[in-house]
Amino acid sequence: MGTIKVYNTVRLKEAQDASLEILLEVDRICRANGIKYLMDAGTLLGAVRHKGFIPWDDDVDIAMTRENFDRFFKVVRDDTGNAQDGLPDTMQLVMPDEYRGGEAFYDFTPRIIYLNSRRRAETPETEFYEGKLNHLWVDIFILDNIPDNGIADAWTRFRQKMIYGYAMSHRFQLDMDKYSPSDRRKVGMLVRRGKNKDMKELFREQEKLSRKYNDRRTGRMYYSNYQPDYMQDTVEREWSEQTTELEFEGHMLMAPAEYDKVLRVIYGDYTVLPPEDQRVPSHSDEIEVYKDGRPQEPIVR
Repeated sequence: MGTIKVYNTVRLKEAQDASLEILLEVDRICRANGIKYLMDAGTLLGAVRHKGFIPWDDDVDIAMTRENFDRFFKVVRDDTGNAQDGLPDTMQLVMPDEYRGGEAFYDFTPRIIYLNSRRRAETPETEFYEGKLNHLWVDIFILDNIPDNGIADAWTRFRQKMIYGYAMSHRFQLDMDKYSPSDRRKVGMLVRRGKNKDMKELFREQEKLSRKYNDRRTGRMYYSNYQPDYMQDTVEREWSEQTTELEFEGHMLMAPAEYDKVLRVIYGDYTVLPPEDQRVPSHSDEIEVYKDGRPQEPIVR
C-alpha cells in the first residue's frame, strides 16, 4: 500500500457543495423544459454506492444525448432574460470552441463553470485559456449514435482519435511523459501534422462526425467527446434514452435506467473500492470557493 495522502476536508466539502449547486441548477432547467440529463461516471457511481458524492470525489459529471444537449444549449444561451430557464450569474456554459476565439484547444467537452471559484493561482496556462478553466466546473459528456456495423464503428472511433490528436497541437502545452514510448511516437506524429490544420475546422469536423449517424436508429451510443482512452465506452440505446431517479445528497436526480450496466461499461466491477492510498480528491486542495462573489471574470465567448 502506498502512502495515504492527507487532504483538506473543508475545501473538499466546499468544492462538493458548489458542484452540487451546479448540478441542481441543471436539474431545475432540464425539468422545466422537458430535457433529460444523466448523472455519469463518478457522480453516477457515487449515487449508486454512496447516495451522494464518493467521499473523496470533488467534481460532478453528467451526460446528455445529442438531442437533449442541443435543447439544453438553446435554453441556457437564450438571451430573453427568463430566470426560470437560464443559468444564474454565478455560472456560465463554456463550449469547447470558445477559447481564444476558437483557435485554442483543451478538449471537446462543454462544461458549466462556477465563476465564484478558483482552481489554482494564475499561471501562463490559465491565462492562455482566458481564465475559463481556472474555475470549478461540471463536465457534460455527449452521447451520439454509433454504427451497428463493426467496421463503420471502428472507423468512426479511429477518426475521432485522429481529430483529437491533431487538435492537441493547439493546446497550451503537452505532457509527453505520460505516454508510453509507442504512444509517444503516435501522439507526436499527430501533433506535428495538426500544427498545419486550422483548429476551427477541426472543431467542425469533430462535431460533424459526432452527429453523422444521429438520423439513423442504431442500437448503440458512444460518448463522442470523451478523451481517446475512454472512446471505447459504448452503451445500448435503451440504457440511456430511458431514465430513472437516484438519490444524490438528499435530492432525487436523473440517471440512466440501466445504471448498473452503464457503470460496468465504464468501471468493470464498480463495487470494489480503490486502494486506500488512491482515495483522494483530484483538485480540491487547491480550489477556493468564494461566497462573496469575488472572482467573476469570464463571459468572453
